[in-house]
Amino acid sequence: MTSASASALSGKARAAASAAIAVENIVKRYGDFEAVKGVSFAVEEGEIFGLLGPNGAGKSTLIRMMTTLIPVTGGRALVGGYDVMKDSDAVRRMIGVIPQALTSDQDLTVEENLSIYAKLYSVPRAERERNITEVLEAVDLLKWRDAQTKTLSGGMRRRLEIARGLVHDPRIFFLDEPTTGLDPVSRIAVWEMLNNLKKTRNLTMLVTTHYMEEADRLCDRIAIVDHGTLVALGTPVELKQSVPGSNVVEVQFNREDSEWQGRLQKLTGVTEVQSQSAGVYRVLTSNGSQTTTQLVELAASLNEQLTALSVQNTSLDDVFVHYTGRQLRDEQVKAVFTMPPRPGGQP
Repeated sequence: MTSASASALSGKARAAASAAIAVENIVKRYGDFEAVKGVSFAVEEGEIFGLLGPNGAGKSTLIRMMTTLIPVTGGRALVGGYDVMKDSDAVRRMIGVIPQALTSDQDLTVEENLSIYAKLYSVPRAERERNITEVLEAVDLLKWRDAQTKTLSGGMRRRLEIARGLVHDPRIFFLDEPTTGLDPVSRIAVWEMLNNLKKTRNLTMLVTTHYMEEADRLCDRIAIVDHGTLVALGTPVELKQSVPGSNVVEVQFNREDSEWQGRLQKLTGVTEVQSQSAGVYRVLTSNGSQTTTQLVELAASLNEQLTALSVQNTSLDDVFVHYTGRQLRDEQVKAVFTMPPRPGGQP
């Protein structure tokens, strides 16, 4: 090995050690099915890092490997400087994990749920009582500490789950689809709470989501994952700037015409035209106002009628379409794979 190669490897090792989370060419296979295909990224201390993608993209598989719940097939993941395969106990001691499902015991009180969890982490009694009060205050559940969990609303139960994941004072926090199933008001409340927790508790957070707005408003940087691969990585602003066209013009004509796409593509500044449905188009352009003026003039010259017209900035939806060739849909189902049969034909 040359001295330059050794220096490069040493530099990578230092970068991995300094990052709160370092994922290096990580792979997960189930039989012949490859759920995660050589993904690499790093999460810096104090950052909220988002894994954005549809259901079945590999986000939950990634988070389960990083939290030691399932073994890594290839590559490696370092959490807090510890290898998740070689030092799994050390990793578990420094992380908090919020799964997709609500797993707190409904028959216990809010405080009982937190107390049991803190005991599992061997938090001393005096520290346990102090931590419970602090995390309940942080998630605005202090006055419900004696309430049975079954009496809480969905948003309150999600806040309880977050409090439970913090009660042992972790350094790194993993949240898998933290706002799935919540109404818009509760979702925004969770975003605000997570941002406050990041600032007041000096937490590093990794969040998986399939909500574009959540990724945009909550995350410092975003990795877009699709079909088990990482297709884009950057801040929300960087990702939007990477898409040709700084504005999106949505236009609807009163009737469908096969010529519309070609006509729109010829307008000044237009970089891409996406057909949404009959007579409805999304036009990516570097000059939204100029394109809008040209659209109105084009329709008038052809004696056609515009039934809707709006101008927007490039969104993460546009970023996702640009990098994956399709839109992110909530209704997409998780990929299904068949586990290989056990020896001897046992189920």
